[in-house]
Amino acid sequence: MTLRCFEDSRFKQGCLSFQLIRPMRKEEAALNALIPAVLLRGTVTAPDLRAITLRLDDLYGAAVGPVVRRIGDYQTTGLCCGFIADRYALPGDRVLEPAVEFLGQLLLEPVTEKGIFRADFVKSEKKNLIAAIEAQRNDKRAYAGAQMLKKMCKKDSFGIPRLGEAAQVKKITPQTAWEHYRKILRESRIDIFYVGQARPETVAQALKPLLAKLERNYVNLPEQTAYHPSAEGAYTETMEISQGKLCMGFVTPITIRDREFAAMQVCNVLFGGGMTSLLFMNIREKMSLCYDIGSGYHGAKGIVTVSAGIDCDKHDLVKQQVLAQLEICQKGEFTEEQLASAKQAVISSLQGVHDSPAAIENYYATAALSGLGMTPAEYKAAVEQVTARDVAAAASTLRLHTDYFLKGVQ
Repeated sequence: MTLRCFEDSRFKQGCLSFQLIRPMRKEEAALNALIPAVLLRGTVTAPDLRAITLRLDDLYGAAVGPVVRRIGDYQTTGLCCGFIADRYALPGDRVLEPAVEFLGQLLLEPVTEKGIFRADFVKSEKKNLIAAIEAQRNDKRAYAGAQMLKKMCKKDSFGIPRLGEAAQVKKITPQTAWEHYRKILRESRIDIFYVGQARPETVAQALKPLLAKLERNYVNLPEQTAYHPSAEGAYTETMEISQGKLCMGFVTPITIRDREFAAMQVCNVLFGGGMTSLLFMNIREKMSLCYDIGSGYHGAKGIVTVSAGIDCDKHDLVKQQVLAQLEICQKGEFTEEQLASAKQAVISSLQGVHDSPAAIENYYATAALSGLGMTPAEYKAAVEQVTARDVAAAASTLRLHTDYFLKGVQ
């Protein structure tokens, strides 16, 4: 169990996240996504949503929500609570300790029925989770991207959807959910992250009663790894759509844990990660070959993805042009202005990290699990030092692995 604290006096409100870290596995992804929602339905002392709302109101309008993340080979499941700093409460009132106590009740004292989760709670949250999973199918760009990763990562956990699959959700019963809940409390690595005005020692003291209630039988968590290769391929899926979705998956040995990470991040932004990128300015703006286009870098695994909305008869032409723009990056045939713009885009995103407790928690909690060993200031300094030669070298490591095309019925 690890507690990380970011002491910051700028904000009236702080936040505390409690995450159970699990290896990403198909058989438990849906369970991990469901359990936080079920826990938020009621505790022994606050047995329904109304009672929970009243308790949060008593804590000066505190809020609590589920945390389900996919970070490389890991899936996290847990809760995050936001609440005001003690100094802004009425004289004599404290918020940190009661908030942590209530968070502990949500985590460890759920409402039960015959010794397991209430059936109606599980049924209701299963319905909500399935709706969230199936909603992705209506977002054709997101759907195509997810399908491409499934094809590309057949032998790698990164192809498993963050929320699991609807078929797995349907199999969950109150009994299986309860057994898994008890198992992950015992066996998972626990990461707790606090952002706020309280001293780390104060936060640790407030957490002791909660942590003392845990029965632990920790199982070692595997290290993060780069992408596990599988057979390259091209795939086509047909659907009732008017606009095709082309997704291309590239692999690179450079991950978030490597010295060249900053160069690859700049490379991705210059290649396709913004409205001034080569993909956008050339393929969309100059050639008018697509409706939208962009790239993303999954640094924890060493995967770069390209997604484009295109006319269904332009697949080959757009693919050819994507590879041509990559070749420009690999040869370093971009301008100093384009490089400066890409570097500034990365730096601007880093400058927003400290804008809110939630953003701070997201950056540092994710960095700790992915292996990023840099603060935003260190990351910014690394980006500033990236040269055109560094970007070209990073781009030269990229290799096309998977081509996925979602096209309309002809």
